[in-house]
Amino acid sequence: MKLHELRAAEGSTKAPKRKGRGTATGQGKTAGRGMNGQNSRSGGGVRLGFEGGQMPLYRRLPKRGFTNIWGTEYTVINVDDLNRFEAGTVVTPELLKEAGIVKKAKDGIKILGNGKLEKSVEVKAHKFSKTAIEKIEAAGGKAEVI
Repeated sequence: MKLHELRAAEGSTKAPKRKGRGTATGQGKTAGRGMNGQNSRSGGGVRLGFEGGQMPLYRRLPKRGFTNIWGTEYTVINVDDLNRFEAGTVVTPELLKEAGIVKKAKDGIKILGNGKLEKSVEVKAHKFSKTAIEKIEAAGGKAEVI
């Protein structure tokens, strides 16, 4: 079997409705849109979220807070996530990405002190919590701010 020999299974596909192709088709003249009104016109219909003139939900709900466009958002990792690496490894943001611990380093990586570290590793990250530094150094490792 070759790619050009592939066919869809019998009965799995249906021919599309051919609208506006004469009155005999049952979809002729108005093409199933009816006689008049907003939806019969080209470009007709209402925008997303329109509720027929009723005050829409997105305007009825209270708005709170704001987004700080200058704020920094860190990708956080706990100390126990570093146990995956061999002792003596230099853990960098690139290595964390390769290992699949971090999907996306937003504005940097911050190491938090949750969990227990059994191996001595040298960690290079953008930010550390105090407990994370204590636990890394207690295990014989080193915490370095990039």
